Amino acid sequence: MFSVVYFLFSFQVQAQEDLQKPKIGLVLSGGGAKGLAHIGVLKVIDSLGIKIDYIGGTSMGAIIGGLYASGYSGEELDSLFREVDTDALLQDYTPRESKTFYEKRNDEIYAFSLPFNKFRLELPKALSKGLYNYHLISRLTKHVSYITDFDKLPIPFLCIATDVETGQEVVLEKGTLPKALLASGAIPTLYNPIQIDGKMLIDGGVVNNYPVEELLKRGADIIIGVDVQDGLKKLIDIKGATGVLSQVTNFSMIEKMDKKRELTTIYIKPNIKGYTVVSFEKGGEIVEKGEKEARNHLKELIPLQTQYKRPAIQKEASKLLYITDLEINNLDKFTRAYVVGKLKFNSNSKVEYKTVEKGINNLNATQNFESIFYYFKKNHVGEKLVIDVAETKKNTFLKFGLHYDGLLKSTVLLNVTRKNLLIKNDVFSLDVGLGDNFRYNLNYYVDNGFYLSYGFTSKYVGLNRNLENDFSGNDILSSSGLNSLNIDFSDFSNQAYVQTIFAQKFSLGVGAELKHLKIESQTVIENVDPVIDDSDYFSLFGFLKYDSFDNKYFPKKGWYFVGDLKPVLYSSDRANNFEKFTIAKADGAIAFTLHKKFTFKLQSEGGFSIGENRVPYLDFALGGYGFTQINNLRPFLGYDFVALSGNSYVKGSVVLDYEVFKKNHLNFTANYANIGNNIFDDGTWIEKPMYSGYGFGYGLETLIGPIEIKHSWSPETRDHHTWFSIGFTF
Repeated sequence: MFSVVYFLFSFQVQAQEDLQKPKIGLVLSGGGAKGLAHIGVLKVIDSLGIKIDYIGGTSMGAIIGGLYASGYSGEELDSLFREVDTDALLQDYTPRESKTFYEKRNDEIYAFSLPFNKFRLELPKALSKGLYNYHLISRLTKHVSYITDFDKLPIPFLCIATDVETGQEVVLEKGTLPKALLASGAIPTLYNPIQIDGKMLIDGGVVNNYPVEELLKRGADIIIGVDVQDGLKKLIDIKGATGVLSQVTNFSMIEKMDKKRELTTIYIKPNIKGYTVVSFEKGGEIVEKGEKEARNHLKELIPLQTQYKRPAIQKEASKLLYITDLEINNLDKFTRAYVVGKLKFNSNSKVEYKTVEKGINNLNATQNFESIFYYFKKNHVGEKLVIDVAETKKNTFLKFGLHYDGLLKSTVLLNVTRKNLLIKNDVFSLDVGLGDNFRYNLNYYVDNGFYLSYGFTSKYVGLNRNLENDFSGNDILSSSGLNSLNIDFSDFSNQAYVQTIFAQKFSLGVGAELKHLKIESQTVIENVDPVIDDSDYFSLFGFLKYDSFDNKYFPKKGWYFVGDLKPVLYSSDRANNFEKFTIAKADGAIAFTLHKKFTFKLQSEGGFSIGENRVPYLDFALGGYGFTQINNLRPFLGYDFVALSGNSYVKGSVVLDYEVFKKNHLNFTANYANIGNNIFDDGTWIEKPMYSGYGFGYGLETLIGPIEIKHSWSPETRDHHTWFSIGFTF
């Protein structure tokens, strides 16, 4: 009985103390990267045991304040932001592994793209959709993802955004927390506006960058304010678009700050002069600036000191999410199957959180959606994943690229792409290459995700060059005594295919191909027909593909595999000696980083023909560097283009790449090969390599693609070759 009375008495005393204790509000201003100074202030507040009762923030102040309100301490936030990819914060970074083979190709051959809507040029609303930021915030706030009333967070919270249409202030205190934080920090032109409750919202700093009044309305007795805003700058100090935006935003806020400071009990203004709204790479320094300034206010802060200690975040024990239901909203041009196919998981799936992020990245990589937001709803057995998409209105694109290599020479690439041309989920694309050698590539593809997808391609490539290969088994060169022939080569190929996703990772497909080859020589040789081949070939084919390289040209991690099987069943047979045969080939590689700047890439490939009388025009040929793959022509350092040929080959290579500084690469390559006729029958393929080559190179990643120079040599021939390659290969 006594214990019950004591408990009730203690509870009443505690309740009276809580009522008598002044309510402390914390207001955090916007300021982009400068807002990381808030973390330093929070570290000091935590060290003093000060209990915050309300938090209000704008822009970066909203993001830091929202995370703090969800349960993170200042120290935890400091650790978290030191691990953030600062480059990804400012751009629409989508991991390459999230893209399909079609999407990878699309991103890796065009220098730039112009979107059109109803034949009118339509520029993007901003540099970034902010998906990386949404992933980050959503992951960090998963433990409070079911709370839609921000007053019910561990610390009651609100943030400010601006209505683009009316210019009015919008107070966000309910809804999906990550989405609200993203809206408050949507810096105009840098991040896309965010739609909430029918309003298009941008950075709250435009109208109220220091929402002290909102905390007073909610009963705060004491206000601790952290202000990282700049004053107005001289013209000489305004640098870049972000500097102009910051100056414009500050016009109205500076006029209001005198009154706002009067409403602030403890006003903390860190010295962040010299930093900008995008100085995220200097985050550690900015946090220290905030901590240093907070310590200058210890005399004011210490009277608020208590024995309060922030409780640890109650994270879910299981790393797996049980997605019992999948709700996808606002689909019109695309089907549910298409979206599920990109996600690579469906309802009633147990998945890791990173699998959800990867699925959303896959969806974003299609570039078919202006925005993608997701959140979770708890049910009695698991969670319902809700995905809200906004389909892009842009369905027509003009794209441009350029390339130079030693085989196909210079080419300007023009492309037109049209999505949803005939049916949902389809895309039509036409590449035309104009330059020393004409080529085109037409592709129509219907992407049905997990279900069978199908497509049609039509390609033409032509080249003219002196080659050490006559595409006839070198019979002409041997009989004439010449070292090379001037060759006119053209390949006109048409394919129809179906494909699907296998084991959620591999692309598996089959199809049929009709190819016309024409090969002739301008070199006049007595009693030799200048037309080497002028025939049609009909084939079936099957393929299996996987590619997780993080970068096609300079990979640091990942692996890829491509396997092809092609039975050649028919030929119009100009030479009148055709017999059915099959071409099989495989190519695989792995890349890994030994140190931040040193990367190894190991590659192995090979192929062979099955049949007594193969067509030499479709043989494997090795040599040269920097060109796109044509039939079975493959690069090989140390030898000239198409210098080595045969109906079977094996090749291995190792590349050591050193990134001298960002996007600048020095590399060394060693490659070895055995190539000839039927080398798998007599065991030649596994013997000491017949051919070898080595090369040193320098590569620079640019907007138009890699610019590379490689000097190579072979110990067998003692020949030296220097190759230049400019732009994405196509």
